[in-house]
Amino acid sequence: MSEGPPSTRLSFHGGVVGAIVPALVFLAGVTALALLGAPDERGFWPIVLGALCVSLLLARDRTRWSEAVIRSMSQEIVALMILAWLLSGVLSELLRASGLIQALVTAGSSFGLRGGGFVALSFLICSLVSTATGTSFGTILVCGPLLYPAGGSLAADPRWLAGAILAGSTFGDSISPISDTTIASAGTQGADIGGVVRSRFGYVFPPALLALIAYLLFGRGDMSGTPSSPGGSLRALPMLMAPVVVLALLLRRKHLLDGLLVGIMLAVLLGLGFGLLAPAELLYIDRDNFVARGLILKGLERGVGVSIFTLLLMGLVGTLIATGLQESLVHLARRRAKTPRAAELWIVVAVSLAVLLTTHSVVAMLAVGAFARETGGRFGLSAYRRANLLDVTVCTYPFLFPYFLPTILMSSATASGGAFGMPRLGPLDVGLFNVYSWGLLAMIALAVASGYLRGPLEQERAS
Repeated sequence: MSEGPPSTRLSFHGGVVGAIVPALVFLAGVTALALLGAPDERGFWPIVLGALCVSLLLARDRTRWSEAVIRSMSQEIVALMILAWLLSGVLSELLRASGLIQALVTAGSSFGLRGGGFVALSFLICSLVSTATGTSFGTILVCGPLLYPAGGSLAADPRWLAGAILAGSTFGDSISPISDTTIASAGTQGADIGGVVRSRFGYVFPPALLALIAYLLFGRGDMSGTPSSPGGSLRALPMLMAPVVVLALLLRRKHLLDGLLVGIMLAVLLGLGFGLLAPAELLYIDRDNFVARGLILKGLERGVGVSIFTLLLMGLVGTLIATGLQESLVHLARRRAKTPRAAELWIVVAVSLAVLLTTHSVVAMLAVGAFARETGGRFGLSAYRRANLLDVTVCTYPFLFPYFLPTILMSSATASGGAFGMPRLGPLDVGLFNVYSWGLLAMIALAVASGYLRGPLEQERAS
């Protein structure tokens, strides 16, 4: 993201402090709203809108301020992210409606898995679903209310089970080629998505294995419950072909739009062909309310909340970028960073501060993407390496700390377990037991400190 020429730079009453105040207002607002139980991204719309109003009042030139907001919102990568959310929402909705999640649970529970075995299975199921759909939010919302209550009769420890569901949802966010963070990290560094995914395996699989072992060993709860069947059918398993094809296309470096549209068409054909979806479910007219409804529309609507939130937040971040703060950071890094390790540390610290301040992984990467590209490029860090440093870092804090949406959503999902003897847990509880994200945090520290994976594959130039 460019700051623009000096003649278009923004200045605020109060200088740098005045420029940062709106971001602090936003952070304070979302933290308060999160603690009060904001249900989804829509609850944050008024907060970021209020922060924009504060920013406007503090700006010395409101015309330049308005132009900076629009310029930030209209970037090509922002349009790509919104398209990804809308289309992946459709694919996710088709897979959900087909009964794929229930089929995966049935397939696993048919082997008699209980206690830690069921907790580990839940982690694997959520990892598969989040990788297939590219959405951690969708995985939490779909799998949480299904898997968490089942733990009551399958002897699962509530905290470890909730942590496993959240961890599996995180896994797909960090590796799926249709994940918003994967797309943003690759796009900001000029890397192809397939190459980024291939180069990321070494970062995500060790923490995933650690999490799987931990859930298997420590996930056992009260064994007095009576085993129950989730009641799903295995007929929906062929639906897995749709996300597999999307993954294959993107790994072959096809465009994201190509992969998602092919995946949606294949999901529709499979759903209709196997009798899992009815034509009327896809699109129909609700004559009583004079509106169109159906799975396609519902899937598109799933992406509206995060899309509007991102647009507004990108506008707010754009006003900070337009002050020249990013350029100042680049100059500071030029003076202080003398080695590739130091450059990587600057990248990790910058994106960490951005995600903690904005509470939005994608916006954080968009905000510091140009800084990472310039700083890392000076020391020969490949586009893949820079993209992985950004993505792995942002897949930690939002899935660990209690004022981020993923932990809030998972906490809300535990309310579904009351009738099955499973307690409702707070955002702090579920974040503490997300072993995968804690492992990612350790992995990024290891990667920077030791140069881990700064090897032949990471040195490959992105096309």
